[in-house]
Amino acid sequence: MNTLKNALETSKFIITAESGPPKGTDVNEMIHCVSLLKGKVDAVNVTDNQSSVMRLGSLGASKLILDQGLDPIYQLTCRDRNRLAIQSDLLSAWVLGIRNVLALTGDHPQAGDHKQAKPVFDIESVQLLQVINTLNRGTDMNGNQLKGKTAFVTGATVTPEADPIEPQLLKFEKKVKAGAQFFQTQAVYDTKKMEEFMKTARQFQVKIIAGILLLKSAKMARFLNKFVPGIRVTEDLINELEKSEKPLETGIQIAARQINELRSICDGVHIMAIGMEDKVPMILERSGI
Repeated sequence: MNTLKNALETSKFIITAESGPPKGTDVNEMIHCVSLLKGKVDAVNVTDNQSSVMRLGSLGASKLILDQGLDPIYQLTCRDRNRLAIQSDLLSAWVLGIRNVLALTGDHPQAGDHKQAKPVFDIESVQLLQVINTLNRGTDMNGNQLKGKTAFVTGATVTPEADPIEPQLLKFEKKVKAGAQFFQTQAVYDTKKMEEFMKTARQFQVKIIAGILLLKSAKMARFLNKFVPGIRVTEDLINELEKSEKPLETGIQIAARQINELRSICDGVHIMAIGMEDKVPMILERSGI
């Protein structure tokens, strides 16, 4: 089995993908899409009620992916849990064989399908990284000794195309100091901005995995530009999609092209094909990896 830990410890170009658990108990499609990635990626992210939409839990879905012979990256948000539940879920993940965690603050419930839900946010992503590394050292948040510690590979997120970029750089450094070993970025469409960000990132001993979000149409690209902070699909890409008779096919070509553009800039790519996870092997094949 390819593992993220092994990839991080070498100079290989890291490939991760993303799996969104279903809104319900039918996991057949999720398992089918994940099975297509076996041997092609180093790890698979499992989203945690992404965009505050209620779905199958990331912990259970991570175990299902592990059972398929892939290395899951357990996404954990602070939105829905207090510090007791966060630490308990992390210990549960470890005993189930899950070895990677991506620490996230999480979207506010107002963004999702249960707007009446009460947000928790007992801690945020930097503190969550500190919690994970405290468990790795063998104690809980209050310094109480654990009967058996964890040894998670710990990740975080960053947005290289944020405007202004300075707050992102400050939080990036805080996350590094809190123990992040790797970063997966928000979707990147401007390689020059990514190169600028990497000047800061290379000052630290962390791996940077650039986000690639599969575009299926010009309409989708414009939606991202209007509603998703930190994403800016360039006009030339929007025009390319708009002129195409097969925009999804063009989106796949764009994603493959992006992988090759980023290979000399960062340490890997994280492919997000929301609702089209079965296209990830095709993207990788077109990229030549």
